[in-house]
Amino acid sequence: MPRGAAASPDAVTKGKSPRSKNVIAFALLSATFLGTVCSPFGASPQAAGGSSAQPVNPVVQWNRTLLSIVRTPGAQSPTVHPTRSFAILHAAIYDAVNAIDRTHQPYLVRLNGVPRSASQDAAAAAAAHQVLIALYPAFRTALDAEQQQSLAQIPDGHDKVEGVRIGQTVAVRILALRSNDGSNAQPIPYIFGTAPGDYQSTPPNFPPQPQFTHWSRVTPFALQSANQFRPGPPPALTSDSYGNAFNQIKSLGIVDSTTATSDAALTGRFWNGAIQNYWNEISQTLSLANNLTTAQNARLFALLNLSFVDDVIAFYDAKYTYNLWRPVTAIRAGDSDNNPETAADPNWLPEVGKTAPDPSYPGAHAVISAAVAEVLISFFERDRFEFNVTSEVLPGVERSFTSFSSAAEEATLSRIFAGQHFRFDLTTGQRLGREVADFVLDNFLTPVHREDESDDR
Repeated sequence: MPRGAAASPDAVTKGKSPRSKNVIAFALLSATFLGTVCSPFGASPQAAGGSSAQPVNPVVQWNRTLLSIVRTPGAQSPTVHPTRSFAILHAAIYDAVNAIDRTHQPYLVRLNGVPRSASQDAAAAAAAHQVLIALYPAFRTALDAEQQQSLAQIPDGHDKVEGVRIGQTVAVRILALRSNDGSNAQPIPYIFGTAPGDYQSTPPNFPPQPQFTHWSRVTPFALQSANQFRPGPPPALTSDSYGNAFNQIKSLGIVDSTTATSDAALTGRFWNGAIQNYWNEISQTLSLANNLTTAQNARLFALLNLSFVDDVIAFYDAKYTYNLWRPVTAIRAGDSDNNPETAADPNWLPEVGKTAPDPSYPGAHAVISAAVAEVLISFFERDRFEFNVTSEVLPGVERSFTSFSSAAEEATLSRIFAGQHFRFDLTTGQRLGREVADFVLDNFLTPVHREDESDDR
């Protein structure tokens, strides 16, 4: 990318009345279950015209519910990555709904004797509720109320009862299968390095320990192992590629950069939140705009979140294999790397102020954004789609895109303008994300061959 260039040519930024997405009253979110949306195929709800309205699909609504929980301060354990909760939630919803729909292979749980007439919406709601009360018991009262509200929209009768039974059964089994996956382990104490290139605690806040040092030991949800697609090492500090990446972020990622355009700098701040939250919310928009069925939603959100959870396991494997210093450390110590093309700036700080507390290589935003673009293009069988994105961290700011790949590219390159990552962190991360997503797409939730289907499956 040329110096000073905007991160994405089709992105448009809009201002809206300020609102905070990080502190959301859970009960108020639950009350939105009956909210309506306009959703003609092929246009985002923000831009859609027409007057046809429908209740929010239960899969989308329960995804919103979990987003609300993980955005609530103190709700998520700091040693358990939230992508695990999303993966369990949507795996359970998918297997419950698919047990009735029977169009794709199950993820983990196969039920026999399931009537095709059972309510898919009831199965989705019951599975989601069962998972979330197990993972977040402090929210039990609100979750119970949301399930009651969700089920109230489904006609009473045997089909509803069967749907609830299926959802609860699947959720209990999924939770049991993940109960000893290593996620409850304590982080591994980390010893910071002192040599050039070694990961070190970063200014200005100098965290005493990095995050998720243990996460590569969590059992993957789809991958065969955490290191299945482990990338090769980053470039040597003395190489031209390292020097070029060093000087690029030194110029573009510094706070109040004079070489980055104002829009490019804005992208660094706009995307500086939990990247999987952005993409779950974007996928809600796509679902509503395309009027997806419950079975379609169940598969879409399962594919996305199975990819996300293994993305995180895989990139933490790589991060704590190579233990590369972050740009802020590298730039402040630029005279120590034996590269004649790099020069130190002892006062350098990134555009967003602080640095994420883990090693630099590869970049998380790049891994997850490349994976989601791969999944969305595969699922919708196209790349071009108009949609808007709101920020996790900049209230009232919205950006618009015309394709999945352009949004993924901007989210990735934003990490240079944020002062968080070298360019090679991102290119390697993109490759890793595509490899994880392709593995999930090729091996999980695949269509059923009719000759393999039976009435008692």
